[in-house]
Amino acid sequence: MKLRMLSVLFAAIFAAPALAASSVQSFDTETVGAEPKSFTAAVGNWVIVDNGGNKALSVNGSQWARGQTSAGLADKARALYGERYAEFLDNVQSYAYFPIAVMNEVADFRNGAITLRFKGVAGRIDQAAGILFNVQPNGDYLTLRANPLEDNLVLWQYVKGKRSSVKWVRNTPSPSGQWHELKLTVVGNKVQGWLNGVLTLSHDLEKPVSGRIGLWSKADSVVYFDDFRVEQIAR
Repeated sequence: MKLRMLSVLFAAIFAAPALAASSVQSFDTETVGAEPKSFTAAVGNWVIVDNGGNKALSVNGSQWARGQTSAGLADKARALYGERYAEFLDNVQSYAYFPIAVMNEVADFRNGAITLRFKGVAGRIDQAAGILFNVQPNGDYLTLRANPLEDNLVLWQYVKGKRSSVKWVRNTPSPSGQWHELKLTVVGNKVQGWLNGVLTLSHDLEKPVSGRIGLWSKADSVVYFDDFRVEQIAR
């Protein structure tokens, strides 16, 4: 049932408006203690928090359990995907391992840059902070993620319910309790990952990127996100 509800979500997401040239989400107008309005919380617990007088979006995996979807998922799915849920349902088997929040405003990101700030707050298993991109109606996606507990930057792919690493770069510190900048650039099938302004990862995909975007995390991670910026380049 949870997988079916999640499929409804992704069918609805692809019915949203097209991307403007530039979009920034700072969460300043959001309500502390509530789910975000600018992102759809699909898996896991996503809530707006007050971080020293500044609002941020937090993924809170402190009560994490395998397969945990977000509250009211069915209604969210219908609003975002409409009738295009069956495809996602048929192909996604274990999506709920990984918390995700999908940006509502951006329907199709292809070429450009996505930048965010993140801070690892807690988590004994993980403190994963990722940029979700190339999200397809069938649930396949890519993510570029940093992890303060592991000091690495990884490009993951999620295909037909299975996750695997595409490119792995070690010795990239992002200490917990501090804000860091994570940036993804995409030109055609070339993706690059930047951590705190340093080009750290580069990889050529088999085909160009095109799809939904958002935030990604894992397991018991408690991570704050802010200043999610999207810039698309026309080609």
